[in-house]
Amino acid sequence: MPTFETLPRFTADLQHLAPAQRRRFRRVILGSFVPDLRTGLFRPGLRIKGVRVASGVYELTWAPDGRTTWSYGRARVSGARHVIWRRIGTHAILNGP
Repeated sequence: MPTFETLPRFTADLQHLAPAQRRRFRRVILGSFVPDLRTGLFRPGLRIKGVRVASGVYELTWAPDGRTTWSYGRARVSGARHVIWRRIGTHAILNGP
């Protein structure tokens, strides 16, 4: 199982989401992102791509206008990826990933 950490800005962004949005994000992460992270091959529906203005930061689509940015961190558990959640919200978060 991968390990996760959240930056303070992600935590603040998350509090502004509606409960249904938070549930959908969690469902996408547990149902698609985590299994794909284990294999190293992300399904096209997640639309994962690098953020052009921020090297090493990636964008993930979790709803039609739901985006989150994340990066890899140093492994905390041998053999498991470590993900740092940076921002979450609408497409507008990409202005400050």
